[in-house]
Amino acid sequence: MAETLHERKPSYAVVRRIVRSLPASILMLAHRGNRAYSEGFDLVHRREALKPNSIWQVDHAQLDIKLLRDDGSVGKPWLTIVIDDYSRAVAGYYLGFEPPSSLRTTLALRQGIWRKGDPHWEICGIPDVLYTDNGSDFRSKHLEQVAADLKIRLMFSTPGQPQGRGRIERFFRTANEMFLCDLDGYTTRNGRMPTLTVDTLEKEFHTFLLEVYHRRPSSEGKMSPKERWEQGGFLPRMPDSVEQLDLLLIHEVRTRKVRTDGIHFHNFRYLSLTLAPYVGEDVTIRFDPRDMGEIRVFYRDRFLCRAISADLAGQTVPLREIVNARKRRREQLRTILKDRLKTVDTLLEFKRGMQREDIHASTVTPVESKRPKLKRYFNE
Repeated sequence: MAETLHERKPSYAVVRRIVRSLPASILMLAHRGNRAYSEGFDLVHRREALKPNSIWQVDHAQLDIKLLRDDGSVGKPWLTIVIDDYSRAVAGYYLGFEPPSSLRTTLALRQGIWRKGDPHWEICGIPDVLYTDNGSDFRSKHLEQVAADLKIRLMFSTPGQPQGRGRIERFFRTANEMFLCDLDGYTTRNGRMPTLTVDTLEKEFHTFLLEVYHRRPSSEGKMSPKERWEQGGFLPRMPDSVEQLDLLLIHEVRTRKVRTDGIHFHNFRYLSLTLAPYVGEDVTIRFDPRDMGEIRVFYRDRFLCRAISADLAGQTVPLREIVNARKRRREQLRTILKDRLKTVDTLLEFKRGMQREDIHASTVTPVESKRPKLKRYFNE
């Protein structure tokens, strides 16, 4: 350019001084494009929660660890996390090989919302806002309906800008640095073959979550996630029942017919004494893929019962109770038949009585009507 303009060429030191004086934002935009510039220099509006359950974040990540599948093959699992923005406490999660889907999201939400069986895991309740990215599973009609029914406001981050989801991104990084790095199969460490399964990893993760992460103070030396969520005697907003929650969150399968020996599903047989009056009826079943020991049965959108599989749940329904249930059902049907026969007999008696009255009335000689004295002819 200097030669074209017949100017003196600048020295290397001059060019270097000019380049070093350029702002880093200009260099980023010029060399790496808009996306890199946005991630590094765009202003981000971070929504700060003012209390527990004010904002929950949910996201998926494929973990940097290889696990053994049931068929002996190796794969990387996906982790779905629901985290409270105010306290950094994890409300629910789902771990499995299945890729992100609305089912994974709703299963993690169900665990997050309902009370846990572990007394050391108190986080529960319905959030005011659910903050997610723009994935198809978060934009699904199912999740929109769930949010409307539970009065949750859905909020989506700006596409291509993950900075607003810092809490949950930081958790995934913490899980890699403090938990996965010491396990067999961690992908960034050579020489350690995978030996864990999804079930064993979930047990290890559950222990890490409750005993390490939830009890660890923040980097600023403040309260731990568990203490921060519990401070102030917080009372979470809860659904009326777990059945109502399941009706909203757990995906339903095709309708099943109640057979004489229970409900057949996935080559297992599920039985409950409550099903006795519904033999031959079509019902809807809902289930948690993590616990196939029982299914929830709904009849005409109304919760009916929990049916268990003796093979999976390790529970059995005694034969005596089944026999008693059959007897009670037969007695109920006999009572119904007797009542209906009685009603029919009463109606028939009433009809017969009406017919006898009509016949009696027709046999009575009618009073002769007065005939006019003036004779009339047929042609008139």
